[in-house]
Amino acid sequence: MFENLTNKFEEIFSSLKKAPSLDEKQVDEGLRAIRLALLEADVSLDVVKEFINRVKPKALGKEIVRSTSPGQMVVKIVYDELVSFLGDKNSDILLNAVPPVPIMLVGLQGSGKTTTTTKLAKFLEKNNKKKVMMVSLDVYRPAAQEQLKLLGEQNNIITLPVIEGQLPADICRRALSAANLNGSEVILFDTAGRTQIDLQMMSEIKQIEGIINPSETILVADSLTGQVAANVAKEFKNTVNLTGIVLTRSDGDGRGGAALSMKYVADVPIKFLGIGEKIDNFEIFYPDRIANRILGMGDIVSLVEKAAEDIDQENLKKTEEKLKKGQFSLEDYLSQLRQMKKMGGIEGIMSFLPGVSKIKSQMDEAGVDEKIITQNEAVILSMTKKERENPKIIDGSRKKRIANGSGTDIATINKLLKQFKMMSEMMKKMSKGNMKGMADKGIPPELFNQLK
Repeated sequence: MFENLTNKFEEIFSSLKKAPSLDEKQVDEGLRAIRLALLEADVSLDVVKEFINRVKPKALGKEIVRSTSPGQMVVKIVYDELVSFLGDKNSDILLNAVPPVPIMLVGLQGSGKTTTTTKLAKFLEKNNKKKVMMVSLDVYRPAAQEQLKLLGEQNNIITLPVIEGQLPADICRRALSAANLNGSEVILFDTAGRTQIDLQMMSEIKQIEGIINPSETILVADSLTGQVAANVAKEFKNTVNLTGIVLTRSDGDGRGGAALSMKYVADVPIKFLGIGEKIDNFEIFYPDRIANRILGMGDIVSLVEKAAEDIDQENLKKTEEKLKKGQFSLEDYLSQLRQMKKMGGIEGIMSFLPGVSKIKSQMDEAGVDEKIITQNEAVILSMTKKERENPKIIDGSRKKRIANGSGTDIATINKLLKQFKMMSEMMKKMSKGNMKGMADKGIPPELFNQLK
């Protein structure tokens, strides 16, 4: 998400930072480039105008004149305004009410409401330790209720049993009674959507809102629809007491305009991002971290948090102990590669790192891509246990056998062994100094080795 916008901003700020001082003409040129970048990212025109109107007087103000680094100051001003537009701070789900706490999910058909309902249920069970029940109110789309039931079964989440022919209002009342009986602390109501907003849909949602009195009414919107998503948000805001937004398919949106537009237009916080198809591809929306990513500053905090979730702590401790003794085998390297895959591979990690566009161009020039992880894994798996423990014994004939077994060639084997040697030397240096470093943060060091 935001890849195109990040690349544009990095180009703009690169030239601004080089200038020893900034005059009004240079600032105007920079702001014109920012305006164009935002429009290309599918940010709505009204939002772009307001953003530029907020940034310009500050960029031409006294703080720029007195600044020893005017370019950096402009970056800071743009960053502050981005955070302001995105919501200042993250907004928690409101669960401070007498259980069962009702939460209603609304949105157009195809926006991902049913999948998001399941993702949110799993998130609340895992992170908030709440017992959740999911309820489908979509009696119109064929098999919609069955879809939610199936997702519930696959992820061990309670769903309200389906009664054919029952209307949404009656399903709501039955759900509230059932939650009191089964001990559910939160009820997620997956409402019906249409291909476009119509009077019947809005009237039904208004009726449901009156019956369940939701603690939260969350709009689920497809980030790929850009400005359309912003218009949808406005319509729902005018009809119901909208309290938040979940942006789906964020991983497929290279522009990111929907996030900027929707928060401003609907004036409610973006609470979560759907970042993939898997049930745990769901993350809290942090405005300051997103602003960092948009401006190419990276998001190391999120990367470390992600690593902490995905990393096998027991294996990490074992690796630390080996490093303290100056030991690091190809078996450990294989474990690092697999850890990297769990964290989303090279692309997944790259999206959190500062200066991502420059690093990506370096990787492209070096011919590094996601395949290298799978390829290196295959090579190591084609080795014997002794070869993994002591790579020095791998001679020409062994390389030939490993290449045949992994479907690669001797050049690939040599490259892997060279990378491993460099990594081992780096690990030995780390073992003599501060052991925390990359391993403690859970950032696989081989990512950086690929660029050497």
